[in-house]
Amino acid sequence: MKFFETLQNIWKIDELRNRILLTLGLLLVYRFGAQVVLPGIDTAQLAKLSEQTDGGLLGLLNAFTGGAFSNASVFALGIMPYISASIVVQLMTIAVPYLQKLQKEGESGRKKITQITRWLTIGITLVQGPGYIYNLYNILPSAAFVMQDSVAFVASSVIILTTGCIFAMWLGEKITDRGIGNGISLLIMVGIIATLPQSFVQEFASRVFQSNGGLIMILIELVIWFLIILASVMLVMAVRKIPVQYARKNASGKYEKSNFAGARQFIPLRLNASGVMPIIFAQAIMFVPAAVAGLSESEAAQGITAAFNDMFGFWYNLVFALLIIVFTYFYTAITVPTNKMADDLKRSGGFIPGIRPGTETSEYLDKIMSQITLPGSIFLAVIAIFPAIIVSLLGVQQGWGLFFGGTSLLIMVGVSIDTIQQVNSYLLNRHYDGLMKSGKNRKAVA
Repeated sequence: MKFFETLQNIWKIDELRNRILLTLGLLLVYRFGAQVVLPGIDTAQLAKLSEQTDGGLLGLLNAFTGGAFSNASVFALGIMPYISASIVVQLMTIAVPYLQKLQKEGESGRKKITQITRWLTIGITLVQGPGYIYNLYNILPSAAFVMQDSVAFVASSVIILTTGCIFAMWLGEKITDRGIGNGISLLIMVGIIATLPQSFVQEFASRVFQSNGGLIMILIELVIWFLIILASVMLVMAVRKIPVQYARKNASGKYEKSNFAGARQFIPLRLNASGVMPIIFAQAIMFVPAAVAGLSESEAAQGITAAFNDMFGFWYNLVFALLIIVFTYFYTAITVPTNKMADDLKRSGGFIPGIRPGTETSEYLDKIMSQITLPGSIFLAVIAIFPAIIVSLLGVQQGWGLFFGGTSLLIMVGVSIDTIQQVNSYLLNRHYDGLMKSGKNRKAVA
């Protein structure tokens, strides 16, 4: 009953209702575009491309694009070039003084950084687009192309793929500005969810109709799936609370400690402050060994290529887990500014009991972050490689196994929690306005 009451409250708030409807409409446009095939390709000849994306790294990329990659869609590259550009710009901000200066300029600087990210997105798409078309020529039969090896087809397809990526980026930004927020993340989550029913149906058919464990195995898999979701929620929301006290000036102008007993003043340090970014970084690196080894025809190189193309294999997941732990420390170090936190605390008259304000506070926060990042990074690595574990132990199909952890599940959980918090903030604000007379009512009374 509480759930339906909340839905009624959401519908009563005009602004929130309009934002949700706009978000749903833009997401529907994105899903529609994922079904529009590139001009000049016969849709009846795409079976080979679908087989190529049944598993492995291309299967993961296909899941992120909601099946657009295997459909040879105008949104085949999805929003991933924008994600790559955002990561590159974020890393460059550490080393490039100009970008550091823009970061400190507030809203105007943020707009310039966004513009740089957009231009870099176009550049990345123009590089990835020809690679995607080249893959189509290699994997699809010649009958799939209306124009054989035509420069006009390649050029027009690259332009369309670039335009599709820019349009998807625009949809995400509109959802962020005029919808319920987290536009880019919502596009990725909707793409992931779009492939979930088909993957589950295939697993169900394999278990039940092919006598491969029956309904009992389906129930076991669903129980494990919900447990992994619960563990992911705990990872996303877990925090370490650092108690804080404040010094106030008394009547004589001297600082004295204030008593905040029961007020719960603390600094929340997240167990996983880096989110899914370490997994995305690690997956980007995992493409490199196979690509480099593929340049050689030696047996050792072919072995490396085979090992790093199998995302459910032992060596791939071992290296993948180690990279996640390393990148978790790296990304936490650049996103959690302990020096700034210590300075802000000092300026506001706050301090951690038993720790001197300033440098000692910064070092203490660094120490705490190091202590909680280790278990957080290991937990994140285990969840990231759990699809390989579940596939090897229970024989789960690879498409369905991707939803038992990794980036897919963490994005679904993280974005869902953020969206719920966004909606909840609107509800709380509306409830606060309801206790007081709204501006409109006061104007009417006047």
